[in-house]
Amino acid sequence: MDVRVGGTYRWVWRKETDGSEMGMGGVYREVKAPERLVSTEKFDEAWYPGESLNTLVLVEQAGRTTLTQTMRYESPAAREAVIKSGMEQGVSASYDRLDAVLAATATTR
Repeated sequence: MDVRVGGTYRWVWRKETDGSEMGMGGVYREVKAPERLVSTEKFDEAWYPGESLNTLVLVEQAGRTTLTQTMRYESPAAREAVIKSGMEQGVSASYDRLDAVLAATATTR
């Protein structure tokens, strides 16, 4: 991850059972540390047209941080294809894992 305007990122998920991979990447369009990231997103084998524009916002209040992720797709049809893909389950699992990591980190401090 090259977190700067114009910098790129790439992530690859590998299935433990058979070694199959799913990759995606994009370009950072806005970086305002520590509160806002805007980036594009495109999967290697995308099942929807175009790319998404993702905005991540972090807001801290009274010692708690809220993360809001907004994803804009090229068209309503692209958005519907993504929703039908089951991506919500993967995103939810990822946020659950992040919660566990942050909870473990908080208890060691």
